[in-house]
This record gives sequence, structure tokens and C-alpha cells, in this order.
Amino acid sequence: MAKSNESSGNVLREPAERSYAAELAALEKSDKHAKPTGWRLSPRAVETYILGGEAGGVTITPKYLGAPRLVQIAIATLATDRALLLIGEPGTAKSWLSEHLCAAITGDSQLLVQGTAGTTEEQIRYSWNYALLLAEGPTQKALVPSPVYRAMENGRIVRFEEITRTPSEVQDALITVLSEKVLTVPELGLHVQARKGFNVIGTANTRDRGVNEMSSALKRRFNIVILPVPADLETEITIVEKRVKEIGHALDLPSAPPSKEAVRRVVQVFQELRQGKTIDGKQKLKSPTGVLSTAEAISVLGNAMSLAGHFGSGKVADRDIAASVLGAIVKEDSKDEAVFVEYLEGIVKKRGADWAEFYKACKELV
Repeated sequence: MAKSNESSGNVLREPAERSYAAELAALEKSDKHAKPTGWRLSPRAVETYILGGEAGGVTITPKYLGAPRLVQIAIATLATDRALLLIGEPGTAKSWLSEHLCAAITGDSQLLVQGTAGTTEEQIRYSWNYALLLAEGPTQKALVPSPVYRAMENGRIVRFEEITRTPSEVQDALITVLSEKVLTVPELGLHVQARKGFNVIGTANTRDRGVNEMSSALKRRFNIVILPVPADLETEITIVEKRVKEIGHALDLPSAPPSKEAVRRVVQVFQELRQGKTIDGKQKLKSPTGVLSTAEAISVLGNAMSLAGHFGSGKVADRDIAASVLGAIVKEDSKDEAVFVEYLEGIVKKRGADWAEFYKACKELV
């Protein structure tokens, strides 16, 4: 596991294996099923960790609220020599699920390559300590292994986030790693053979406009699991409510978590604008160009908690929520403000007293 020089409780965001250490320890202690080589838990115990349950008298909180079969497919894939690719719209918990899978399977979720337009091949393979390279030439001591290199060497799982944002030549560097399970260092005449337990979890965003499409050759090295956007209102409310409470606790925000009614209002607004129709399906709506994801709803409510705690009454009000809702909706295109105003006037205004304060607060901003 990667070392940290920060004391527990003083870091902005703990990795999953530390945040849920007690649950993982309880699962490991009570796990009676067969474990693949290099795994901390059996596939069934990993499923319990992800979906929730009980282990040795300890309640295991659900980390992902979605179709259990998708989680089973993902776990089963990682028990084979096939890599796993999680695909979905922004905010469908791809990164969240990949982190928790790594935490449960190997106890280390920090072997990570973050895909961007600036990601280089060295981040997939290896680089050099140039001071040592100039002084001693190419030696094992001068080699700086990438997260992929370390995962292969130690039989771990490496996370490759936003794989389609990386240039094509960087993606292609994965093909040999995934098919031959070997990474060559020609300068040292070295072949790093992947140990049992090694695998890759990739994530890809279906709505990103700046993607570099994966080649067919690379896609064939992955088993693909598509994570859907929460379809029903209650499921998304549960997800948002849970994560907002966790974020408020982790950041020590000086405000109580928003009420269920406040969470419901934000989620309903996002779902209606995202789907282009009211929840009852009776009225069609214009949709903004941005992706009003579950993650965006969580962010809106987290910011509302901060506003309420630092500049308000300490209780999340419609005014605090409205301040962040507008920014979330009018993010991609300024023309989306007109879409939101039309929604306010045509839908929200007509919903009566329960929505009156929210309507008034939003109108102050547009």
C-alpha cells in the first residue's frame, strides 16, 4: 500500500481502504470463500463490501447503489486475465466504483493514471531520474516506475481514469501490457512479467467532447460494463443524500445536512431537465447542453451546506441551493440560462407553496 506522511483525520480525502478499514477488516476476518491469488477478499466478500450487508456483526455500508448484476460482472472480470472498462455518463460513479473495487481486492486504490490530453507514454511505462541517469547511465536505481509498472511488479490493480481523454499513442501503449502481460525496459534488457493479481480498471466518459476514440484492438482487451444514470427519482435521492452527508462530515462543514425535501427538489430539477420532461411525463421541456449528473447534484448540495454554515443560519435553505443550481445548469453554454428561466416560469412557478421559496431564490439570480 502506498505510504502517506499525513496523519489520519488531517487529510482532505482519505483513500477508500483507510476510510472503510474497519469494514474491510471485518470482511477479511469472516471471509470463508476462495480468494483468487493476490486478492485480499473473495469475490463474494468484495460484492458485500460494494453493495452492503453484514460481516461478523459489523454493518457493511453500500458503496454503490445500482444493479447488483453489473457489480458481479465487474468483480468476475477482475478475477480473470481480462481488464475491466467502466463506461457511462459523467456522475455515474465510475471512478467511485473503481476505487472501491481496488480497495476491496488489493487494499490499495492509489495506483492511478489520470487520463488527460497531456498524459504521456512514460506514465504508462516508466521514466528516469535524469540526475542519476546522467551520473550513472541507465540503471535500475535511475528507473522511475509508473503506476502500471508497480501494479505489474506487485500483482495489484491499477486504475486508468478517463482513458479516452489520452492521446492514441498513449492508449496503444496499453495493448502489449494487457495482451502479453509484460512491460519491457530495453535500456536494461529487462522484462517485467505481471504477477498474479495484476489487472487494469479503465473508465471512459460517454459525453466528453474531447475524447480520443479507443481502437478496436484496445477495446478487445477489455470487458465492458456500462453504468447507467439512475433512472428513478428515489434511487438518485438516496445516492445524493448519502454522499452529501459523507462529504459534510469529511469536510467538517458547519451546517446540518440538507433535508430530504431539499435533496428531492434538487434531484427532481436535475432529472427533469436532463430527461427533457417532467417527472410525471405530462410536459416536455428543453434540456440544457450540460450534463446534469448525480455528481453535480451532490456538488450543488455540498456547496449549499458550506454557504448555509458560513454565511447563513446553519440550516440549508432554498436560497443556498439556488446559488449553486444556476452555475451547474449554465456551465457549458450561456444560452442555457434561457432554458432554465423557461423551466422556472413554466414549471416551478406553477408548483405552488412548496416550491415558492426556491422559485423566488432562483429568480433573484437570473
